[in-house]
Amino acid sequence: MKFAVFCHSILSCWNHGNAHFLRGVARELIRRGHGVTVYEPKDGWSRTNLLNEYGERALSQARDLVPGLEVREYATNTLDLDEALAGSDAVLVHEWTAPELVARIGAKRKSGGNFTLLFHDTHHRAVTAPHEIALFDLSGYDGVLAFGEVLRDIYAAWGWGRRAYTWHEAADTALFHPLPSGGKEQDLVWIGNWGDDERDRELNEFLIEPAVALGLAARIHGVRYPGEVVDRLGRLGIDYAGWLPNHLVPAAFALSRVTVHVPRRTYVEALPGIPTIRVFEALACGIPLVSAPWEDSEGLFPPGAFLKVRNGSEMREALRTVLHDRACAQGLAWTGLSAIRARHSCSHRVEELLGILAKIDQTQKNEVIAA
Repeated sequence: MKFAVFCHSILSCWNHGNAHFLRGVARELIRRGHGVTVYEPKDGWSRTNLLNEYGERALSQARDLVPGLEVREYATNTLDLDEALAGSDAVLVHEWTAPELVARIGAKRKSGGNFTLLFHDTHHRAVTAPHEIALFDLSGYDGVLAFGEVLRDIYAAWGWGRRAYTWHEAADTALFHPLPSGGKEQDLVWIGNWGDDERDRELNEFLIEPAVALGLAARIHGVRYPGEVVDRLGRLGIDYAGWLPNHLVPAAFALSRVTVHVPRRTYVEALPGIPTIRVFEALACGIPLVSAPWEDSEGLFPPGAFLKVRNGSEMREALRTVLHDRACAQGLAWTGLSAIRARHSCSHRVEELLGILAKIDQTQKNEVIAA
């Protein structure tokens, strides 16, 4: 099959977790013999920030991460859609694509495009900014891929019914797997972005304060940290190490004894059951994980895949346990890694995607027969 993917970026992972997942999906599709072409805007926010801060070299390195992948950069007003869509069997359009382009692609499908067209939503805007989602004309789309059951239910309530499918993110296990380490450089590593005050209180309670209270050698990677926060981390003895290209994250995990998950407030309160891709990636690397509160309402992970805590005090005790109880740490690492290998790799998600495409195809054939 030939896949065309329209996304915010697959080359830049600067504050853009969807790139992690798309790289893994593209890698797995290519491994199975499918063709994949990705279209991303030249002036995308993530890509522009990456270039401004780290230059063209950072972008060129990303081009080599998925052998066989074709990436085409476009300007929205000059993109030749007939050429871009020619010969495609399946087209995926991410929800961070410009509304006018979302509509144009849908119009091509409605006017006889011989491909299956799917809208891919991996954000909380359906809850926090539904007026923005309402800007998308999805009338020509065959289905919606939502990255959690609660989000799928929202689309179903909006009229998509059985044409809305749950398609969780997952770990790109070609990159994310346990790596040998000559020794641990720090006790705790956290990899994540500060964001728009969506978890500032939580980062203090579940990350910064426990690390200081326990006197841990801690390192933080991420972007968009305010200057005053960076200064405070320095005063507290926490190493703020800035942006880390996602393909280098497994090595960072290998040098650390434990990591934590601190979900954004929106996902805890409005979209329960949806972990960020960082959870899948950490577990895939076999590092013990301690998580701030979130509800695994879909049962994605078995008991013992990570430690769950309810407050900062419990976080301190959980970190203390993991760092001093070798059997506990090894049990967490193995259970988490086993869960990824059993259910949550990009290979699993490609299998699900191909099944969804087959289901849509069969449904459309049945509708033609019934007509």
